[in-house]
Amino acid sequence: MDFAGKLVNEAIKMGFEEAAIIVHAGQSTMVKIANSQPSVIQYWNTKTVNAYLVKDKKIFGVTVQPKEIEDARKVFEDIVKLAEKVKPSPFYAPLPEPQKIEKLEGTVDKSILEALKEPSELTEAIIEAAHREKIDSIAGMIEFSYRERVLANSKGARLYEDGTSVEAYVRAFAGKGSGQWSIGSRCLSKNKVEEMAEIAAHYAVEARNPEEAEAGVYDIILSPMVAGNLFNCVASMASAFSVIMGMSFFMKHKPGDKVASEKFTLIDDARNPELPGSTAFDDEAQSTYSKPIIENGVLKTFLHNTKTAMKMKAKTTANAGLIRPHSWALNIPVGELTLEELIGEVKKGLLVTNNWYTRLQNYVEGTFSTITRDAFFLIENGKIVKPLKKLRIADKFPSLLQNISELGRKAYDIKWWEVNIATRLPYVLVRNVHTSKHTA
Repeated sequence: MDFAGKLVNEAIKMGFEEAAIIVHAGQSTMVKIANSQPSVIQYWNTKTVNAYLVKDKKIFGVTVQPKEIEDARKVFEDIVKLAEKVKPSPFYAPLPEPQKIEKLEGTVDKSILEALKEPSELTEAIIEAAHREKIDSIAGMIEFSYRERVLANSKGARLYEDGTSVEAYVRAFAGKGSGQWSIGSRCLSKNKVEEMAEIAAHYAVEARNPEEAEAGVYDIILSPMVAGNLFNCVASMASAFSVIMGMSFFMKHKPGDKVASEKFTLIDDARNPELPGSTAFDDEAQSTYSKPIIENGVLKTFLHNTKTAMKMKAKTTANAGLIRPHSWALNIPVGELTLEELIGEVKKGLLVTNNWYTRLQNYVEGTFSTITRDAFFLIENGKIVKPLKKLRIADKFPSLLQNISELGRKAYDIKWWEVNIATRLPYVLVRNVHTSKHTA
């Protein structure tokens, strides 16, 4: 806190009218697994400083890892010299007055603090749980973290919070089949970590002998891994910054418009202490709150900081990002059906358990594609009939959202590199999804 406050004072002395300093400090332990054995254990400490500086309505952002105040001061001096050559930002709005912040309780789990020092028990539990199925091997990782966050700004904000997290994924192999699952949580549950490994191994065994897939239009059950990835994209395009910059299919809509099936709700769950990313305050020292982005199919709000709120004549939703507002953690409420019942709803369709290479071809139309990965199954007349090889899902987000038919009744907490924002969600059944042949 003292370090951040001193940097704010240094910036103001140099001639910046506004300054905000966010310091992230943390400890992490990561265990990598290869061939069903712990292969590498890494420990590290990090401290990163994000600086937001304003001079004559010109906005500068910089990330540094200074050891001393003087290291950051030199960077600030270089920025001051650039100020003459830079135009005022069209997104400028003054930093708001800090709000009273209610601390978010329950963000530190002592079990994770213990696992930081000794991760072997959980690592062994993952390997043992996966090998309850007749698989060949697993690969993956588990990471335990404790992180602190400090915000100091020229409006007088001095805020602190801390939290733990566990993030893991397992990829299991059986013959030509593979299966993958992940978990991301602030709380450590051995049962849930073992469940992650069991799901990955089960899917690998079921996908042992995949056959060629035929492209077409299918009803598709998206696993939480896949739906998490796709709905992370939807949440990103609900950022008011994306809308203003023409990089969102929501630019055709306004709050109050129907944009999805009435069975679908997407919540920015900022104050859920069980999900990594949850926070009591945003980067503008505003008090966060959990809010629906989409509720029962209706667009409720874009995600705002004070800058985008000024541009769109709205109010901040406490989702700053000092430049780009974003969601903190996502929650998709469950439906009423088990996975078996979801499968029973499908006459001709697919169960997609994992995906990668999600790309937007047209942001305004929401045209995207993604490639299936790992276990992937054909469903006929309410039953899984065989595992398949890769297909490309190629559709539009507006259609995907409108065609959501049913949701599973069990939620999973997912976070890994294809699901950057921690997301709690069930399996999701979507009707009439277009696919094409994957050729690479």
